[in-house]
Amino acid sequence: MPHRRQLPALALALGALARPALGQRAAAEFPNRPIRVIVPYAPGGGTDLTTRLLTEAARPALGQPVVVEARPGANGVIGSEAVARSEPDGHTLVAVTSGHVLNRYTMPNLPFDPVRDFTAVTLMTRFALVIVGGMQTPFTDLPGALAFARARPGDLTMGSTTALGSVTAQEFARAARIQVTEVPYRGGGQMMLDIVAGTIATGWTSPQTATPHLNSGRMRILGISSAERAIQLPTVPTIAEGGVPGFEATSWFGLLGPANLPAAVAQRIHDAIAGALADPAVRARAIELGCDGKLEGPADFAAVIRADDARWARAQREGLLPGGG
Repeated sequence: MPHRRQLPALALALGALARPALGQRAAAEFPNRPIRVIVPYAPGGGTDLTTRLLTEAARPALGQPVVVEARPGANGVIGSEAVARSEPDGHTLVAVTSGHVLNRYTMPNLPFDPVRDFTAVTLMTRFALVIVGGMQTPFTDLPGALAFARARPGDLTMGSTTALGSVTAQEFARAARIQVTEVPYRGGGQMMLDIVAGTIATGWTSPQTATPHLNSGRMRILGISSAERAIQLPTVPTIAEGGVPGFEATSWFGLLGPANLPAAVAQRIHDAIAGALADPAVRARAIELGCDGKLEGPADFAAVIRADDARWARAQREGLLPGGG
């Protein structure tokens, strides 16, 4: 019979041995009812549409219906909190953008920890921002914009509409060693109108927002913030190609579960979505919606989240973020 002082240690050891078995049992039993995926943003956006596409295509592999529920509010916090408080059995997930992590540094009194209170399941895509310029500017490409900024420090105006855009603008200016004048906007519509009108020279936005204006011939896309050219915009050079070597600033969206979701369950969900994306028709539609066609599994996605958290913490220390939490 073990000594009384040995009992706590023995209990911990037995618990550690039991956890893998519990995870395997949970995976074997999963799913045993419909899976609910909360999209904590407005319906009809890219995150909502892509989540519906990929989860519906994954349904046959999962063997249960997948119900996507839009629950917008508070920049994704309301829907995410519901998942953080749910049972970690794989039947309740949330589809979030990288703003999920950024919220920690821009919103006070966040009701959860965006890293510790969630389990990474699958990163569904990375996406970049583009820098666009109006047709009335004295430059026609990114090298020209850089030359203009260096010749006239502070005269290059640069619009932004989100905390992500603002940080990207400032990281770009720092990497390029130029001074810019940032002009914050509450929405992309007004910023794009001001760029077309020549009120400001450049701005940061998503490729999906910029493309309709590009096709109208009223503005140019000067560069994209990814390390490689985008599938959807193969003729647009990266910012590194345009004169800022090594520059990369991307965002992402993906599926999270609550903390303590068994690893085997997370992997099963990821594998089902990966199988769905392998279908040529699903893949083509996902790319149309802005996906890069590359998934990352639970371990790699968790590493991305940790790296993002470190990035935003550094940006906050350097005074690059609005607000604060």
